[in-house]
Amino acid sequence: MQSVENADGIALFLDMDGTLIDFAATPEAVTVPPDLVLALDGATRRTRGALALLSGRSIAELDRLTAPLALPASGLHGGEIRESPGGEIRITTHADLPGRLRADLATLLADFPAASVEEKGMSVAVHYRRAPVLGTELGNTLRRYVTGGEVTGVQLMAGELVYELKPAGFDKGRSLRHFMQLDRFRGRSPIFVSDHPVDQAGFDAAAALGGFGISVGRHLPGVAQSLPNPAAVRAWMRRLAGDEWRAA
Repeated sequence: MQSVENADGIALFLDMDGTLIDFAATPEAVTVPPDLVLALDGATRRTRGALALLSGRSIAELDRLTAPLALPASGLHGGEIRESPGGEIRITTHADLPGRLRADLATLLADFPAASVEEKGMSVAVHYRRAPVLGTELGNTLRRYVTGGEVTGVQLMAGELVYELKPAGFDKGRSLRHFMQLDRFRGRSPIFVSDHPVDQAGFDAAAALGGFGISVGRHLPGVAQSLPNPAAVRAWMRRLAGDEWRAA
């Protein structure tokens, strides 16, 4: 893995669920490991602030999980961004989901009672963790709805036992590129860490800017390295932090 000696020249971009923390039955039920905040704090210090979270969660939710830290972050798959620790949260797009989508979704999901809906404001997530066998049929149903011409400007994303519907036009790759233009990130090599191929735009952006990707839980095509699980990601961050980890 990346050596501690090179930490001054890298910028870290980290997914949350499945990357820094393990999945749970619902997004609200995740357990925050006791070493998460220390690992994030130490790695932030070691990279001199060149660390940001890129997540499908809202930034407010990320802050809840990483309190008392309020790190630079992109939430809702790039729909909102905070450039500095504790700074202003900005919406990155004026696009919104079609007004009829939520009512249509309730009708579509009547055939999938084990699925649950998470309302994120800018996007809607449909979880099927309670019934993984539904994945293919549910995905086909949502895909037909999005591509059938009844709604426009909607992107369907397939995550870990979840489908998410969001306005098209923004993603984690776009967020990574934005951060890399800021002073504390500029001139560094970006490393993007995520567990899922849905984040391919982030991996591609990191590679295009002279960095690389690290996948979690599996080795994804085109990604330079992999780690087995979130615990291994946090351990790598502690090694990367070196003396700053011990100081934290």
